[in-house]
Amino acid sequence: MSRSAVAPRSAVQWRADQAARPFERITPQETAVGLSFDGRPHTVLMATPENLDELALGFVITEGVAKAGDVAAITLKEEAQGVLVDVAFAPGALARRARPRNLEGRSSCGLCGVQRLADAVRPLPLVGEGASIQHEAIPAALAALEEQQALGRLTRATHAAAFFTSEAELLLVREDVGRHNALDKLAGAMARDGIDAATGFVVVTSRCSFEMVEKTARMGCPILVAVSAPTDLAVAKAQEAGITLVALARADGHAVFAGGERLIETQPEPA
Repeated sequence: MSRSAVAPRSAVQWRADQAARPFERITPQETAVGLSFDGRPHTVLMATPENLDELALGFVITEGVAKAGDVAAITLKEEAQGVLVDVAFAPGALARRARPRNLEGRSSCGLCGVQRLADAVRPLPLVGEGASIQHEAIPAALAALEEQQALGRLTRATHAAAFFTSEAELLLVREDVGRHNALDKLAGAMARDGIDAATGFVVVTSRCSFEMVEKTARMGCPILVAVSAPTDLAVAKAQEAGITLVALARADGHAVFAGGERLIETQPEPA
């Protein structure tokens, strides 16, 4: 396999007490992996593109598809959309195989029912200009969101997704054990309430894989803020969709990976 597991990405580090500075962040690669059994597509997983033969074998074992001894060969083929991994079973193993099913393809989750590479990473709509925000709106939003994570405080086992106005006013927050579910709940609530996603920004408490960028783009929201780090594909998709991607967001600063033009520097008060 020639694909690297990591890739460098340029970003701008913003801190409240110092000047913004460019820096380079190593991001994990996120690749669509089409898994097939005896040539028949089964599911697509989003994965780091290394040790994919072990991934396939482990999937067969842990999902109860077959035993390790039933696997005759595992072949890998690079495609434009990702990597095809085919598991060939030994003669006589077919009877013990689980029937093909629409299985959630995890990186973690987000590709439920996808079976082919071409359906996994689709082109994104270009987000309009939308809202701009001050850098200071991000730590303000994080503080407000922490206060509203009732389920998270109770369980320490859930993710949250929230929508803020450009002035960092919290309008909606949704929680779920799944990070994708939390964002989907938020999108549904905003659509139900008639909230225009272009007027503010989304904050998620999870890491930022490409699916989070994809969902934000389809919501029509121009700015996504994530508490954790992005994958390389998430950065690329944010650039493709014209989304401002802020990650590694903390009370004392954050990193801007794409679309920094929507972030406004506060002018110092005249002496």
